[in-house]
Amino acid sequence: MPSYDASADRRWLLRRPWLLIARLVVVLSQLGGLALVLVVQGNSRDRAVQQRLARRILTTLTNLGPCFIKVGQALSTRPDLVRRDWLEQLTQLQDNLPPFDHETALALIEAELGAPVEQLFEEFPHYPMAAASLGQVYRARLADGHWVAVKVQRPNLPYILRRDLAIIRLLGVAAAPILPLNLGFGLAEIIDEFGRTLFEEIDYHCEADNAERFAALFADHPEVIVPRVYRQLSSRHVLTTQWINGVKLQNRQELEARHLDPAALIRTGVISGLQQLLEFGYFHADPHPGNLFALPGKTGAMGHMAYVDFGMMDSISDADRLTLTGAVVHLINRDFAALAQDFIDLGFLNPNADLTPILPALEEVLGGALGENVGSFNFKAITDRFSELMFDYPFRVPARFALIIRAVVSQEGLALRLDPSFKIIRVAYPYVARRLLAGDTAEMREKLLEVIFDRDGRLRIERLENLLQVVEGDQTSPDLLPVATDGLRLLLGPGGSSLRQRLLLTLVRNDRLHTEDLRALLGLMRRTFSARKLASGVLARFNPLAAAA
Repeated sequence: MPSYDASADRRWLLRRPWLLIARLVVVLSQLGGLALVLVVQGNSRDRAVQQRLARRILTTLTNLGPCFIKVGQALSTRPDLVRRDWLEQLTQLQDNLPPFDHETALALIEAELGAPVEQLFEEFPHYPMAAASLGQVYRARLADGHWVAVKVQRPNLPYILRRDLAIIRLLGVAAAPILPLNLGFGLAEIIDEFGRTLFEEIDYHCEADNAERFAALFADHPEVIVPRVYRQLSSRHVLTTQWINGVKLQNRQELEARHLDPAALIRTGVISGLQQLLEFGYFHADPHPGNLFALPGKTGAMGHMAYVDFGMMDSISDADRLTLTGAVVHLINRDFAALAQDFIDLGFLNPNADLTPILPALEEVLGGALGENVGSFNFKAITDRFSELMFDYPFRVPARFALIIRAVVSQEGLALRLDPSFKIIRVAYPYVARRLLAGDTAEMREKLLEVIFDRDGRLRIERLENLLQVVEGDQTSPDLLPVATDGLRLLLGPGGSSLRQRLLLTLVRNDRLHTEDLRALLGLMRRTFSARKLASGVLARFNPLAAAA
């Protein structure tokens, strides 16, 4: 199976100048023509003009092929970046592209699976249900009556991707000095990361492995559904999976018409995304609306949702997972010195960078974005303000974070399509706070100790109170009993030995007994976990209307 190799692909293309020049002329002429039209007419208030521009964008990206379609797919999830009258057209890039020849698809299935479709399936249609950038999907029926999705890869993809990625990289490196974002020398690495994932995405054996690994991670989470893979009907260029009969997550009115709760679905999408990044270390890097389907049913405050298309996946290291978790807490607690160290650990800042001028800038940009209320935070606001720092300070985007940023931006963009007032931190911070307070893993216990004890071993009551207030203020999950139960289990169980030791050292310092921290801690516990609050939370879980009354 061919793989991405930037140096080899560049040499391959440069040795074929007729290919390079011919394709370069097409790409530059189409993108240049599109840019000129957008500059001239982009600010028009005429709705008909904007609809024509949207169709022009769609047509241009479609004509340029898979690599450019992928860029359009990413833009289709960003209603805060792209005009709403363009979004409707861009969403067609997800699974409404022109299909390739049906007879070609049938021949490929027979060549890959060793038999014609009439022998493999009880029923096989004459046209695909959806066509995307890399393949098209048929809805077929097996002999046992089950419906399946049969994904067939577009012909000649390795050649097309190899050619266009080499050209995109050449153009990207040449244009880097004049780009409006200071990505510096990291731009080539980001394009390389994109290229590697595209070549992984066209290996359907790899995608089948990814789907089964993802399903195993969410096996105990009924709110997240992953379609079953039919290995005997799959190959490197054909993939057969369980058919998901759901509603695409892109239109709030359609969800509500089918009696599905958009807020519950947003919560599932965001929390499952956080679980992938901060718990599992393995994440779906392409969560656009064409790959996420709403299904009937709820588990608590979580709607039921299915993921499909596991071609673009990535992993995050244990060290990065823990650092990201800490960065969320440091950001909300406005601990900018610790946050700067997180940036160093993650590779956004050079370890030798002088933090003296950087800390006030971080506080101004990130602190201003947070404002008085953590609910005002959103990822788009931060990335907009953060880009300002990149011109004046030694920040860069590590290549390994290209897909992580893409996944988070896509997830937030999807949520914004369903709820324009959505703020990601309103879901993310309660999730992180609950994980810290539960201390259910060694790394979470270590991070909890770092958060609630200072360098001198003193208990930082205000930090613990902040975590508890965030959990208590989470309207979608008001029950405090699980938090109290997890806290007691941690404090009294074998995993809480370090916590008990630190609390003891807080009581006894300099050969003297200090009880003020203990009294403050007991007072905080009484206020937070009063019998009335616990009962109200339990009642709200089973009968929200009664609790509100």
